[in-house]
Amino acid sequence: MRDYIPKYLNAFLLAFATFAVVFAIFIAKSSNSSSHLYFATSSSLWTSSFSHALITEKRKRNGSNPGHGSWKRDVKVEAELATARALIREAQLNSNATSSSPLGDKDYIPHGDIYRNPYAFHRSYLLMEKIFKIYVYEEGDPPIFHYGLCKDIYSMEGLFLNFMENDVLKYRTRDPDKAHVYFLPFSVVMILHHLFDPVVRDKAVLERVIADYIQIISKKYPYWNTSDGFDHFMLSCHDWGHRATWYVKKLFFNSIRVLCNANISEYFNPEKDAPFPEINLLTGEINNLTGGLDPTSRTTLAFFAGKSHGKIRPVLLNHWKEKDKDILVYENLPDGLDYTEMMRKSRFCICPSGHEVASPRIPEAIYSGCVPVLISENYVLPFSDVLNWEKFSVSVSVKEIPELKRILMDIPEDRYMRLYEGVKKVKRHILVNDPPKRYDVFNMIIHSIWLRRLNVKLL
Repeated sequence: MRDYIPKYLNAFLLAFATFAVVFAIFIAKSSNSSSHLYFATSSSLWTSSFSHALITEKRKRNGSNPGHGSWKRDVKVEAELATARALIREAQLNSNATSSSPLGDKDYIPHGDIYRNPYAFHRSYLLMEKIFKIYVYEEGDPPIFHYGLCKDIYSMEGLFLNFMENDVLKYRTRDPDKAHVYFLPFSVVMILHHLFDPVVRDKAVLERVIADYIQIISKKYPYWNTSDGFDHFMLSCHDWGHRATWYVKKLFFNSIRVLCNANISEYFNPEKDAPFPEINLLTGEINNLTGGLDPTSRTTLAFFAGKSHGKIRPVLLNHWKEKDKDILVYENLPDGLDYTEMMRKSRFCICPSGHEVASPRIPEAIYSGCVPVLISENYVLPFSDVLNWEKFSVSVSVKEIPELKRILMDIPEDRYMRLYEGVKKVKRHILVNDPPKRYDVFNMIIHSIWLRRLNVKLL
């Protein structure tokens, strides 16, 4: 009998490894296609019936059985979403409006190839402004809930929480029965800042706070149990934002997770989760974020300055650190050089992932009029269901890092100018405003949540 055990064990391990590879390929392919929910150039859309079937199947797989309570969802809420789906689908299938939107708008009309479909995006955005309502649970006390830091690398988490709390974004409803989505207003940054012991390093503090909070709101309100959390969302820019959702099964598998670190290898699911940009507001000030020289005055081919951490940056530094007069790569910026000014006079800004896939250098490059050079793996780019990143950035794989100079030098001047113009156009969607302005980064975050809510039919 002992002679057969190794054979069976080897067969089992081989089968398991094969399954893991197939699953990884499936996830990768899904991330490349399904993240473009309504704005891909093909007609393969998520219809409401398909979406309903998918969500029903997920509920069965997760052992969920919603809708047995006495509370019933307002039919009007789902009817509004059904109408929006139909109108967006009609806009997307309108082949005569792929370069610009025919809809009127006093502030801005999306146009050009930085969008996957400018007309469909514009239609969707206007419908969002007209229809979309968000309920913010009022349970919980600051500073763990309803509050966040508005400076440093986690500024976007704090600003979004504060804007939602004060209804600056104008989507908040005080009537939960009228809401399309429900916001869980905890701050991962503040939980860790106030409750995490750096010596003990007990990450279960996230479990205790978040699991208890969801238990409270699920007992007090019918909404979580009725939808199994599919119409709820959380938002975090902390490196452990994804980890914070591990401890509640329905939050991890069902809810919309809005994360800076949108890492496929950490089970970020672009079918339901939304990426948003990591923006480092060092002092919390938003004045003078943008600037830069015109293309003919940009004397540096490419620039990067940053510490060596993660898997990608050491490769970049090993090949290019202070070795080339055109590719300026530094681990420590030399005295006399200013980081922002260097970006503003460079044609390309190198944006490698560090410990996590997201990098604040991407928004910084866009603010500086510098074409981002993206070097990452498994990263779902912000707003990529709307924006066509190929039109305003350059992607370089890790294995191509030794060829970085050749790749950038080989880009024709006319293509560079198109990329530069694309950076200028896309800036409005990445820009931080206080108070927020239409089409800016905060409204684009809301739009990403809106798209994912459109993919869930709960009746």
